Amino acid sequence: MLFRSDAKHFDDAICLERVSSEHWRLWVHIADVSHYVKPGTALDAEARKRGNSTHLVDRVIPMLPEALSNELCSLKSNVDRLTKCVEFLIANDGRVLNTKFYSAVIHSQRRFTYGEVLAILERKPTPEPIEQMLHQACELTQRIRRLRFKAGSLDLDFPETKIRLNERGRILRIEKTVNDVSHQLIEECMLLANEAVAARLMSLGRPAVYRVHEVPDERRLQEYRGEVLSHNVPCGNLSHPTEVQRLLHRLNDLPIGPALKIGFLKSDRKSTRLNSSHRT
Repeated sequence: MLFRSDAKHFDDAICLERVSSEHWRLWVHIADVSHYVKPGTALDAEARKRGNSTHLVDRVIPMLPEALSNELCSLKSNVDRLTKCVEFLIANDGRVLNTKFYSAVIHSQRRFTYGEVLAILERKPTPEPIEQMLHQACELTQRIRRLRFKAGSLDLDFPETKIRLNERGRILRIEKTVNDVSHQLIEECMLLANEAVAARLMSLGRPAVYRVHEVPDERRLQEYRGEVLSHNVPCGNLSHPTEVQRLLHRLNDLPIGPALKIGFLKSDRKSTRLNSSHRT
């Protein structure tokens, strides 16, 4: 499991195992909150009112009681915990060959921070099985990531900032977190699980909420292209996805890059839809 160093609860975990010279088995686990929060209960009603946990600079206002969010539903090390699991059979090149879904009980062996994992990935692994697995998972998820971008995904990652306060609640320092390979390792696993669950719900015709990226508005794209060119940044026809990918890759190396990426997000049309159609 990979988490921020200041995390209070841990809701996802992974495990990777080679099953043949050509195949891997990946398990992606999400804490099973539904086991404890039943529809129609007071917990469910309060969670619906709050909608989500709210993360402030120095505290978190949780959606669920801390006895659940920080304890029973937190995938801590060396204790049994309930999860929803997506199991993948993956080829060496990163292609998903088979997917299974089920409830599970896991006994996590170790919790890592992103910094700890990055340090392991930047050196040769020791004989310790977990370190071997992390290196293998990094290699495999980078192949999965390359396939995702080849299929048209856009690189919209931003460096994140974390404000650290002193004991008087005043700003002590501001830290920047870069989306390095340790973050990408867990990110690719979570994306795989999200896509697999969405595809499963669609195939079953189950109602579900989806974020939809609609066809961009041509006028807004042209306005954004003009803004990019005004900063002397080369920019092609953004109605072509490959040109968008080239631009976003170029912006990664420029000081103005993060601001222009935000501009692109503002020009992109997004909507949330409830799908309830039945497919055959």
